[in-house]
Amino acid sequence: MTQAQVPDVASPDPEPPTARLEGASRLRIFTVIGIVVLFAEIAALQYTMVASAARDIAPSFPGVGANISWMVIIFGLVGAATTPIFGKMSDLWGKRRMMLISGASFAVGTLICALTSSWTLFLVGRALEAVAISAPTVAYGLFRDILPRRYIPASIGVIATGLGMSALVAPLLGGWLLDHYSWRSLFWFLLIFVAVVVPLLVLLVPETPLRTHQRLDLAGALTLATGVGFVLIYLSNGATWGWGRPTAWGWAAGGVALLLVFIAVEHRTSQPIMDLQLLFSPKVTMVLLAAMLGSIVIGVQGYSIPYMLQTPSHAQLTHLITSQVVAESHGQLPASMVPMVHIGFTGLMAYGLGATLLGYGLHSAVFSGGTGMLAGGAAGEWARKVGPRYPLIVAMATFTVSTLLYAFYAHSAWQYAVIAVVFGLGFGSFYAAAPNLIVEAVPARQQGISAGMLGVVNSLATSIGTAALTAFLAANPAQFKVTIPGVSASLTGGYHPIPGLYTDNGYRNGLLFAAGAGLVGLVVAVLMRHGRRPATGGEASG
Repeated sequence: MTQAQVPDVASPDPEPPTARLEGASRLRIFTVIGIVVLFAEIAALQYTMVASAARDIAPSFPGVGANISWMVIIFGLVGAATTPIFGKMSDLWGKRRMMLISGASFAVGTLICALTSSWTLFLVGRALEAVAISAPTVAYGLFRDILPRRYIPASIGVIATGLGMSALVAPLLGGWLLDHYSWRSLFWFLLIFVAVVVPLLVLLVPETPLRTHQRLDLAGALTLATGVGFVLIYLSNGATWGWGRPTAWGWAAGGVALLLVFIAVEHRTSQPIMDLQLLFSPKVTMVLLAAMLGSIVIGVQGYSIPYMLQTPSHAQLTHLITSQVVAESHGQLPASMVPMVHIGFTGLMAYGLGATLLGYGLHSAVFSGGTGMLAGGAAGEWARKVGPRYPLIVAMATFTVSTLLYAFYAHSAWQYAVIAVVFGLGFGSFYAAAPNLIVEAVPARQQGISAGMLGVVNSLATSIGTAALTAFLAANPAQFKVTIPGVSASLTGGYHPIPGLYTDNGYRNGLLFAAGAGLVGLVVAVLMRHGRRPATGGEASG
């Protein structure tokens, strides 16, 4: 057979006879799936509960101020940097083993966060927790190795969308805990969750005997992790530092330089951390491109929608500012004049509902998360019948539509709920399609690192989306002006900024940017040649 006649599939790897749960009862198989998926949810679970509680956590660390955002930044930073390393180590040393190590790291970090009053130690705890971000990417490979083929596509679709803990339980439980207890209760709950799930993983989930027999390319792993980390630092802080300042873009330049060094070195290494020929093959490259575009949409929506919902309504803002004017007048403003106080704003903030974290869960997260949870498994099963490319097309189409709807129509509770359902459909389809496309494109012995690279792309793109939105918001700050006929008050005389609030134009421009990414992603999905055949659970690729 000539080179031109070689089919575009990787050579199958010999599979150990004890690798799969063939012949196991459905109860055993579904139990294994449920435990692994619950474990893989811990990173998303903490993000939903903890990231939204930043305003409640900040007062416990005096002097931190705006740097409180580092509690979220460091989680994404360390998680993105360690995901490819853990993916590769799972290929070498076992996927369940690496999941357990990530769980142990998460538990130690969570305990530190629950107990400490030191900001430095708190960040150390968050960094240790972040290792668990690798769990879903490692779980893809574990399912590929141990489940019967027919269960793999749907199970992979469920990994990212979960069984409802992060999508349904976390917003409601997190809001309830914050309303009744301190923010530390969030970390105690997370610690209990891990303490329950980890023993179940040890006792009931088998380890895969499949191994890649090579040494760990430690230099390559560290170069890749550091390069990704530097780029993420720039994307996470560029808006604060100034995108064009040398001290800011120097991080990005250094990160890109390290990634180029990584590519150059890996070409010459006999046992690279990642087969670059496979990484840059058309199948894998197209999947990573689509994943990048889809994750930009997720990044923009994940950051904007909670803030939009929790922004005070126009009436609430007017009342708050009027009360502030009265308080600062020190009795100089007669009660009879209060109704004459007029508050003018520089732009509309019609998106604000004034919801609490619990309200955000009830108005939006429950709808998007619940729909995504159902769509993930359904899209995975659909991929098994028609190929994962079709769920990807649905994902990009619904991402685009939902983002456009948010940009122009998300101004009431019922609109938020309806649009959240549309986005949830795309979210579930996306996280069923992308991992299944990777599984079908790579050999089993490179599943961990390949899924790790998918995780890196997702993290970088999410940060790109968040950074772009931040730039649009910074250009459209909300400001107010007080007018009191015949009375001079300390707040009159010009417009004053409202910290943390932005006008409709800021969010709309960011959402339109995301819609553009979704539209390009739709074109990529339509043109993609890979994924047009029914998903096999990795059988064709080994």
